[in-house]
Formats: sequence, C-alpha cells, structure tokens
Amino acid sequence: MARTGRPAAAAPTPEKPVKTARAKPAAKAAQKTAEAGDKLAYGVPALEKGLDVIELLAQQSKGITQSEIAQLLGRSLQEVYRVVMALERRGYIQRRPGEDGFFLSNHLHVLANQYPPMRRLLDAALPIMYSTSIAAYQALHIAILDRLAIRVVAQVDSPAPLGFRLRVGTQNPAASTASGRLLLAFQPPAIKDWVLAEIERTAPETDMVALKRRVETLHRTGYEIIAGEGLQGITDVSFPILDANGYALAVLTMPYLPSSKERVSLEAASRAQFAAAKTITQLFDGTLIEPNFPLAPIREKRPPARPT
Repeated sequence: MARTGRPAAAAPTPEKPVKTARAKPAAKAAQKTAEAGDKLAYGVPALEKGLDVIELLAQQSKGITQSEIAQLLGRSLQEVYRVVMALERRGYIQRRPGEDGFFLSNHLHVLANQYPPMRRLLDAALPIMYSTSIAAYQALHIAILDRLAIRVVAQVDSPAPLGFRLRVGTQNPAASTASGRLLLAFQPPAIKDWVLAEIERTAPETDMVALKRRVETLHRTGYEIIAGEGLQGITDVSFPILDANGYALAVLTMPYLPSSKERVSLEAASRAQFAAAKTITQLFDGTLIEPNFPLAPIREKRPPARPT
C-alpha cells in the first residue's frame, strides 16, 4: 500500500558567511590599478623622452647620432626625431659643424648657475674669502668651468693699496689658466675627456701633450701654482673646492702680487688660501689633502724677445 501525504520538508541549510577578508586584496589591487591609470593619464611621454635623451648624452664622452640615440634608448627613430630637434632648437644639445653627433651644450650648466646650489656656494665662500684676503693681503676669486673656458663668479679685492683683480664674469681659456687646468684635473671623466677633445681640435699636438701631462700632475698634487703666466710679476695659486665625490665645484685662485714692503709672504698667503679652500670644501662634504709647503711655482716659458 502506497504511503500517502506530503514528503517531509528538507531542513534549511544555514547560509555560509561571506568572507570579507578575501575581498580586501581584490579591493587593494583595484585601487592600485586605478592609481596606476591616473599616473599614466597624467604622464608626459614627450617630456620623458626628452629627459631620457639628456640623461643619455650626459653619460657620453663623444657625440652620438639620432639613430644611435634611438638604439641606446630602445626606441624607434621616429620617436626620438622630434624630441632631438626640439632639444637642439632650445639649445640643450648641439652638433659640431659638419658632424651629425649630438652632445650636451652648456645650457644646463647656465641654468644650474641660477639654481640655489651656486647661490649656496657663493654665500658660503664669500665671507671666508673676505677674511682670507685680509690675512693673505691679496685679492681672491672663484672660477667655474664654462665649456672650454673658466668664468669668474666671485671676487674680493686685496686690502693693499695696489693689487690685481679679475672682474666677476671674466672668461679666459681653461687650458692657459691655473684655474682652468685645475678645474679640468678634478672634473668627472666624461666632462674632462670632452673638454680635452674640443681643445685638441685646434691646439698643436705638443701643447696637448703638455696640457694632458700637466692635468694628470695637478690631480696628484691637488693645486696649481705658476708665475708670470697671465702677467709678469704675478704668481697664480689655485686650490680646488671639491664635492663629496672628489669633483671640483669651483676653484679658489689668488693672483699673488708681491710689493716692495711685503707684509705677507707667498708661503703664508698660500697657507691662508688653502685653509679657506679646505673650509669651503668641507661645507660641501668634500676633502682636501694639505700639500707640502712651501709651494714651488713653475715659470711660464716665454719666447725670446725679437731684436728691434
């Protein structure tokens, strides 16, 4: 006999609780994706390409062509063409006449001189220079490397009635000045190689051999001193102002002019000058090694006078 009636209802199954802990990583991932999307939306690809080109050229010791730039950056030639042309037009990169290779111009250096680090250098150095000029009884100036030349960026007069000075803004060839050779000796290798290569384009071979040898010597000795190079009777003494990496931010130079009533000897003045350069260098986390005093100046060789 068949059993009649409704079948018994199944017991209700309890609902499984929602595990919210699993949802948190997904939410975080979604948030990160959204943030990444925002960053991409605000990206400036052309600017980034331009910065890539500048940073690449900063590492080169010689000019490189557009195709080499594209290859080294892993981009197509069309991607870098407009960027390179814009940088050249604005003066950030340049080519030598008749050549296709690009290299950095001095434009970034000019901009850097307007930036607070240069202001910081001058603010730190000038008070020390004033007190040192009194102790040495001589004029002092600070010079920086400006392409193939040096540029005077700070100067203090001698307290003596008569003295020699270089005006702020004065430029002179780096190869033929104590300041310039010492600056070259303590430059990063890429900058030093580029400057020497540019000078070599017009300088006689014998002069270049002597210049390179002198630059190597200055890097070992840590100073330059030469008599009668710019003006007879003046001995130029230069000490570098170094950063934490051992590269020259600038050079402190004293054009020593003796007088008949010599109040401070060349040795005493040089010692005071070195102490000033050392103090300024320490403000930029650099280190100067004290040379063996007294310093022996080399004499500038001049051609014999022509008979009149």
